[in-house]
Amino acid sequence: MPRSLSSTVAILALAAGLGACASQRFDGPARGRGSLGPQAALEPIAPAMPSGPVTSAPLAPPPGATAAPADLPPPVGANVAVAPSTPVIVPDLGPGIAPVAPPPIVASGRSSVVGSWNAKDATGASCKVSLSSAPALDLYKASASSCPNKDLAKVTAWDYRDGEVYLYQPGGTVTARLRQGGGALDGALSKSGASLAMVR
Repeated sequence: MPRSLSSTVAILALAAGLGACASQRFDGPARGRGSLGPQAALEPIAPAMPSGPVTSAPLAPPPGATAAPADLPPPVGANVAVAPSTPVIVPDLGPGIAPVAPPPIVASGRSSVVGSWNAKDATGASCKVSLSSAPALDLYKASASSCPNKDLAKVTAWDYRDGEVYLYQPGGTVTARLRQGGGALDGALSKSGASLAMVR
């Protein structure tokens, strides 16, 4: 047999063998399953995914970061318990006896003395003294009106130091020092030492 003829026969035999393999791959399993047909051989065979509730959880912190359990939010849908508020217990003092209310809290400090006051000296004379929150150099602005006492009438500034109110005249002379007590200011005039009280 000539060499070219034997090569042609070998190629034809190889092509026939490959054709048979391809035909068996598509037709063989379908015939083995019964009457499913060629469509069944083309559909992918994969296990069914189980169905169930979908849950979620917070993501882990990124590398290098730390998160305490308290910093993480609760999972979605989780029941978050709310701490009950502490009940107020009122003691039972018996019939006809009402509990005594605590004393009112009186504000103290510089801001609590800002405003208008009625000043009364030892002679019983009174006048108006206003303590402003507007700064005046190292002090705060003040004014007095209709004061019979000449030193008190000159008050133009004030300050609050160590729980005491200082009233000043121009030039920095201290007119009076008063200590805050309750809702009033009690003290004395610096020059004469006479008592001075200021109330709202």
